[in-house]
Amino acid sequence: MTDYFDARDTQPADERENGLFKRLATHLNEAVGVSDGLAAHLKGCDLASIDSRVALAQLPVLRKPELMAAQSKYPPFGGFANEQALAGNRVFLSPGPIWEPQGAGVDPWMGARALFAAGFRKGDIVHNALAYHMTPGGFILDEALRAVGCTVFPAGIGNTEMQVDAAAALQPVAYTGTPDYLKVILDKADEMGKDLSCIKRAMVSGGALFPSMRDDYAARGVQVLQCYATADLGVIAYESIHEGAVGEGMVVNEDLIVEIVRPGTNDPVEEGEVGELVVTNFSLTYPLARFGTGDLSAVLPGTAPCGRTNMRIKGWMGRADQRTKVKGMFVDPKQVGEVVKRHEEVSSARLIVERDGDSDAMRLQVVGDGIDMDSVSASLRELTKLSGVVEIVESLPNDGKVISDERDYDS
Repeated sequence: MTDYFDARDTQPADERENGLFKRLATHLNEAVGVSDGLAAHLKGCDLASIDSRVALAQLPVLRKPELMAAQSKYPPFGGFANEQALAGNRVFLSPGPIWEPQGAGVDPWMGARALFAAGFRKGDIVHNALAYHMTPGGFILDEALRAVGCTVFPAGIGNTEMQVDAAAALQPVAYTGTPDYLKVILDKADEMGKDLSCIKRAMVSGGALFPSMRDDYAARGVQVLQCYATADLGVIAYESIHEGAVGEGMVVNEDLIVEIVRPGTNDPVEEGEVGELVVTNFSLTYPLARFGTGDLSAVLPGTAPCGRTNMRIKGWMGRADQRTKVKGMFVDPKQVGEVVKRHEEVSSARLIVERDGDSDAMRLQVVGDGIDMDSVSASLRELTKLSGVVEIVESLPNDGKVISDERDYDS
């Protein structure tokens, strides 16, 4: 069995990085020509100078609330999609609500590489149990499976007994869908007396794959790997196998630039620090530059044990949106980030929201040397319109939290 999808899996990391940024400025200039929304978002930015991660970090992050507002004002895509590329294609509606177009060509969500890393091969019969209704989930993996050369049964979700009957007849060697629904199918098969031991591998997404769940599947003879995907961008990262075992973290997909930024800001964090995952793609159907996924992750050092050389991330680590209401007013992580920017002596900060008797209270924990607590407190009050105590601490947990709501809502 061939280990790699193509030579790009193992190309030197610096060669990949240089290639991405050599293409980026040209792509951005083309993208703003076909996407009025992106052009408005990047208005005033010197796109010709975006040739490195440092330069890219000067562009504003586009987050879903902004995209949703644009779509509401200019339906359906807010001007961000290339209308000329949509003819003969599909459009989708995800919870939010938010609209997404299908990209052009074979495997538009770039999932084939992830499936190949999980052991899917040409000729495999695959039971695809992601939803095909309204959202793009089912189509994301369906298109990728067919690009690999697999035969796809588009099962979708629900009608579990019929799915078991279909699988018993087709004898698929693999499953794609949410992590928990595979257990539902296998348990129902046991209940019905149907043998689905034909399923030997799975690629799951759209939910948490807990270690105990993976172990349970392994005990049933099914090796399960997961990919991290969004409706907007497709497959962003995926797990891989090394010497029969699943490697640590997820390998970033090709043709994407991934950054980790401090939640609520445009600022990249240091390697290993938890923050919001931000992605730039090279699509001219739905071009997204520094798109904030709203998900937390962190970059892992080094390369994957399987030999793939792209950046690795820890995978999904929770949500980055920590916007919190205090005394009837919303406080945003961006405001905490502005406090840090105003005071060079502050290297990092976290806002603790708690109860003081029957009232809300704020405590800003800051890290740094020579901090003027009164000055920081004044900045906090000016930026949030709320007063809070400033507390100097030696360090903060590496969990991506900028605002921590510690109020007890049960007492």
